[in-house]
This record gives sequence, C-alpha cells and structure tokens, in this order.
Amino acid sequence: MSKSRATLVMGAGSWGTSLALVLAKNGHDIYLWDIDQKLIQIMQNERENVRYIPSVTLPDNIFPIKILDSVPQDIDLCLLTVPCHALRASLKLVSHLKSLTFCLACKGFEPETQKLNHTVVLEEYPDAVVAVLTGPSFAKEVAKGLPTAVTIAAATLDSAQQVADYFHSEYFRIYTHDDLIGAQIGGAVKNVIAIAAGIADGLGFGANTRAALISRGLREIMQLGLALGAKPETFMGLSGLGDLVLTCTDDQSRNRRLGMLLAKGLTVEESSQAIGQSIEGLKTAVEVNQLAKSLKVEMPITVQVFNVITDKIQPCEAVQNLLSREQKTEID
Repeated sequence: MSKSRATLVMGAGSWGTSLALVLAKNGHDIYLWDIDQKLIQIMQNERENVRYIPSVTLPDNIFPIKILDSVPQDIDLCLLTVPCHALRASLKLVSHLKSLTFCLACKGFEPETQKLNHTVVLEEYPDAVVAVLTGPSFAKEVAKGLPTAVTIAAATLDSAQQVADYFHSEYFRIYTHDDLIGAQIGGAVKNVIAIAAGIADGLGFGANTRAALISRGLREIMQLGLALGAKPETFMGLSGLGDLVLTCTDDQSRNRRLGMLLAKGLTVEESSQAIGQSIEGLKTAVEVNQLAKSLKVEMPITVQVFNVITDKIQPCEAVQNLLSREQKTEID
C-alpha cells in the first residue's frame, strides 16, 4: 500500500461513495463533494450514504464537504464520478487547486460534441495527468468489499500505475493499460448494448438472443473504437468484454433494467422514475448514434436502441429490424 495521500472525490452517488470507501480503506484522506447539498448534509449527520449505499458506515477519513474551499490546496488526486454532462462544469470548480492528476470514473461522452472525457479534461487542464478507471464493477459490491478487478488506463503505463497505486488492494485489483480511447469506448458503449439486452429479455427472447446481442454488440464497440484509434486487444479485456457481459446479464445494471421496463410498455420517463438513478445509456445512445454517423461506422444495435428511446419505434419493432437485416459474413 502506498503512503497516505489526500484525494478529492467529486460526485457522491453510489459509484463515487464506493470508490471513496476503497481509497479510505487504503489509508488515504478523502474529501467527498457533491452538488447535492442535502445529500452531503445527510452523510455528515448519519455517517453513511443512506440514499445510494445504505448500511455502510463511512470511516473517519472520509470527509463529506459542501464547499470545495475546504479541500487542501496540495491535493494529490481528483477523482471524478459526476455525470458526463456535468464534467466540464465540475472541472472549472477546482481550478484553484494545484493538483494536475485526474482520474475519471464516469462513462460516456460530452453531450453534443461527442468528445471523450479525457479530452474534456485536457482542454481545461492541458498539462494534467489523466487516467480512466473502468471495468466490470457494481458499486454496491465494491462498497461491500467483494472481490473486483478493473482497469486504470492512461497515456503511459507509468501514469496509469501512478494512479493505480491509490486504489489497488486485496479485494479491489487494478490492471493498468495505456489505451485511453479503447478503455473509454468499451465502458461507455456497453451501456447502450445493455439496454438492448434488457429489451430482448423483457420481451422473453431468451439466452440465445442475449448471447447474440452481446457478441454483435462487442463487434459494434470494437468498430467504433478502432475508428477512433483504439487498440483492438483492449476490447477483449476488463474494460471491453468484461464490462459488457456484466452489464448485459445482471439486474443490478440500470441500463439493462431500463430495457426490460421499456419492453413491458413503460415510457423512458416512467422507466427512469422507477429506477430512480441516472441511466448513462440514455445519453450515450444519442451521442454514439451521432458519432457513428459522422465516422460512417455501422452500428445497427445502437441505432435500434436510439430509435426506441426517442419513440421512433416500439421495442418489438427494434428486434424485428435487427432480425430482418441482410445476411452477411460474421466479420462484417
């Protein structure tokens, strides 16, 4: 374990709180901030995140804070778990800090620009060290200390290892990678494929259909990633296949549950209210659909998910559209 260092965690939802617990158990001092002041107040009073991670007590070295002025100027690391649409605004809030090391644990793209999260950070802090934490992991299992393996990717393996040292523990295993693009594409687009898997399961199409969607979904992820400069082998690892399988097959996945509710006839709004937390795949599907068009990458599953969530077609029509596509070789 590395020596104790101060870390700012921006975003006190389920994932931010769970990663704060990992860091705290490694002996680091954690300043946990969220734009939701009521949530922070509850955490200060109750010493647990009763809304997202109930029944897990916050250790003494996690400090829920309402204002960022209370964060030490020489903070070592800033971990960002805020939604992608709030990333750039959140970065502007820490311009007074000296830290130039950021770790991104949010999955998706900047709305309208389709920029990857590391690009957004570097536009705001050109000299920063930027890493991405991604892989098959549900927040509540991490908070409970269940064995988990994830990837931390950065521009160089040395930079990735520098950030990995904060997180690695006996139950939270870190693998390092130098493919920033591939790690992010896998982590983001798998949420779109999980919506499709949820729709198929909600319609009762069974395990065969789910396996087909996972396999062809991985192909879509790879094609988009390669078009953006990712390494093909990245998608066979934790941030690609591992995260995709987890999100498509377990009901802890909010994206999968969204698809199942849509299949039952609920609207996107009704489904989102029933789930009660942000569903990354909704915004990601919009951005990926646009990005695929601009890059001329064929992503039929993504297109059908986009059509369903924008009320262009019904879920059963989406499955039929996929089944009725022209026959082709598997590598296309």
